[in-house]
Amino acid sequence: MEMSAAMFARVSFYPTLLYNVLMEKASARNWYDRIDDTVILGALPFRNQANDLIEKENMKAVVSMNEDYELTAFSNNTEKWRKLGVEFLQLATTDIFESPNQEKLFRGVEFINQFLPLSKRISGLGSTQTPENVGSVYVHCKAGRTRSATLVGCYLMMKNGWTPDEAVDHMRSCRPHILLHTKQWDALRLFYTNNVVAKS
Repeated sequence: MEMSAAMFARVSFYPTLLYNVLMEKASARNWYDRIDDTVILGALPFRNQANDLIEKENMKAVVSMNEDYELTAFSNNTEKWRKLGVEFLQLATTDIFESPNQEKLFRGVEFINQFLPLSKRISGLGSTQTPENVGSVYVHCKAGRTRSATLVGCYLMMKNGWTPDEAVDHMRSCRPHILLHTKQWDALRLFYTNNVVAKS
């Protein structure tokens, strides 16, 4: 089952990426949406969008939930982002059938936390960035609807003490076309229990 799921995700990548591009042009969908002062939730950032994101959105970092093959043709890898002065974290997760595991979700929240203003950082999480690194973090997968929305939901829960429902409601108010399935909801609820309830 795992092999066939990964193969299906790989085969469907280009057709569904094209669909996302067409939907953005033909509907009210945005390629990306700001979720709060720090986090932007979006679709795969194409290389020709990078400088605009840096200049217009003060983007200091990127979190990708994509697998390597999803980044190769159109987006940047670690080395290419670093050349632009952008920190990069890849938390590879298979599209469609998988949710990011709890370790990846926690690592992602820790990473985002480094770019929050000092007064707003989530307490108890390590931070190596200096105040000069404060800025926006672009969190993405292919469409910015499922894998990346799961991570952003975890960040919102830890930062604001929200429940999974509150986090998802807020994301939907900013980006109405997010799409969470049972596995993603399960991941959010487990993360909430382990990292919000347990520490309150």
